[in-house]
Amino acid sequence: MMRPLEGLVVLEFCQYLAGPWAGLRLADMGAQVIKVERPGTGEACRSLATKNLMVGGDSLVFHTINRGKQSFAANLKDPDDLQQVKRLVKRADVMTHNFRPGVMEKLGLDYDVVRQLNPRIVYGEVSGYGKEGPWRDKPGQDLLAQSMTGLMYLNGRRDSPPVPIGVAAADAICGVHFAQGLLAALVRRGKTGQGALVEVSLVESTIDMQFEALTTYLNDGQRLPNRSHGFAAHPYQGPPYGVYPTADGYLALAMGSLPKLAVQLQLPQLRQYVDSRSGFQHADQIRDLIADRLARHRTADWLEQLEAADVWCAEVLTYEQLRQRDGYRVLQMEQQVQRENASVRTLRCPIRIDGQRLFCDSAAPVVGADTDTLTRELLNA
Repeated sequence: MMRPLEGLVVLEFCQYLAGPWAGLRLADMGAQVIKVERPGTGEACRSLATKNLMVGGDSLVFHTINRGKQSFAANLKDPDDLQQVKRLVKRADVMTHNFRPGVMEKLGLDYDVVRQLNPRIVYGEVSGYGKEGPWRDKPGQDLLAQSMTGLMYLNGRRDSPPVPIGVAAADAICGVHFAQGLLAALVRRGKTGQGALVEVSLVESTIDMQFEALTTYLNDGQRLPNRSHGFAAHPYQGPPYGVYPTADGYLALAMGSLPKLAVQLQLPQLRQYVDSRSGFQHADQIRDLIADRLARHRTADWLEQLEAADVWCAEVLTYEQLRQRDGYRVLQMEQQVQRENASVRTLRCPIRIDGQRLFCDSAAPVVGADTDTLTRELLNA
């Protein structure tokens, strides 16, 4: 199967997660993604080890976010290497970076310079907080972006301290937005021949991810979210919405009718809450009643009963339990990627094209592994 972006060349000057996340998606879609890295050490994420896990000399997280790419080693402060890179720029369709504001200008690879070299190029920038304002020079990092956007006050319980999301949520959503912007610019270029400057930031993406909560805040008298004292999963959703303990695990309940749930759980007290307003006003008491009832039986028993009654619910799975489920196995989400000195079990692209899953068996490249090949194929062609 020919992938949609085959034939497109992407130069990636990005480090860590958000920018490379977008590059990974473009590679999954068939683009030739070339990481331009410093000779020897490569990009900084190669040494950013989660749980101190290294594979083949590179961090496990680097393998996760850079599979299927190529590596071109160049010292951007060396005039000869810089000229080679500029020759690559002339052949590229997309160029991305996530250096702090001003760095690319000093190197001579900012958008104004690059578009003179290649007017059709789609040039993408990821920053922490944008290029203007008092935050522009702060370090752009996931935990810091979560901290500065109110996100941590949506998680946990009423008496909890601020609770961050336990994955790189800011990086992930920013990477998704980045890929969307780059692809939209490529579509426009296909129609008009016009290049583009695409800009995203961690803080803007993390704010946008909270559009539901922030819109509620802006239109509800600017009252801050009030986290539940227990069991709730969303400060703006009334009961039964939440996660509850059972006799042997946990059960998640989504939106639903409290009178209907009163019948299924044999809780006649819930019948009085016939509208969402009354339910929200008495949320803590309602959730306590539901929690006490659900704790008396096993998760499987509740699922059998509630799903048959079309109550929206789900068991809360660990990674181990998830991987044992047929519903997970049929998705074929896992794949093995390899290079000469490394083999990593990771996840595939979650997108399907024409019914086909997009797998990749190539691990992240060694620093400069493709410099000679790319020089022959792109620069000496």
